[in-house]
Amino acid sequence: MKNEDDMNLEEQEEDTQKGKYLTFILGKEHYGIDIMYVTEIVGLQEISEVPEFPEYMKGIINLRGKIIPLMDIRLRFKKPEREYNDRTCIIVIDVNQSSIGIIVDHVSEVVTVHDENIVPPPNINQISKKYIKGIGKSGESIILLLNCNNLLSMEEIETLNIETKQEVNV
Repeated sequence: MKNEDDMNLEEQEEDTQKGKYLTFILGKEHYGIDIMYVTEIVGLQEISEVPEFPEYMKGIINLRGKIIPLMDIRLRFKKPEREYNDRTCIIVIDVNQSSIGIIVDHVSEVVTVHDENIVPPPNINQISKKYIKGIGKSGESIILLLNCNNLLSMEEIETLNIETKQEVNV
């Protein structure tokens, strides 16, 4: 059971993370992930392919003994595939009690975007609205803010968890 001091510390930690986004680049676009989802950023490493993974799922990595499925976010967003280079990295995020790595062209910085500088995404199509929760303005930059909970459906998460757990037991 948590005592009152622990709960106050958690609330303070949440306040310091409020409005902070890890930004990354895909092509010419700037994207942001709410910092509360980010576990770590790692360089690209050897990826083990898994049969019958969806095309946008590149495989799995072993990160200090933990099996992490990898999503190439370019492919998830139906952008052209791009060869990985020394700036390509993996952002490990926790979504719905599952860890997933997303492969991005490169990470930029952590920025603060206040609520008054966030507008809803345009009503162009449901797919972009599904992944983008808002458009943030930071200085002269426009940042597409991701809805991490919608990057994978619960069904996809369950499938990935089953497949990565089986991979560990082999």
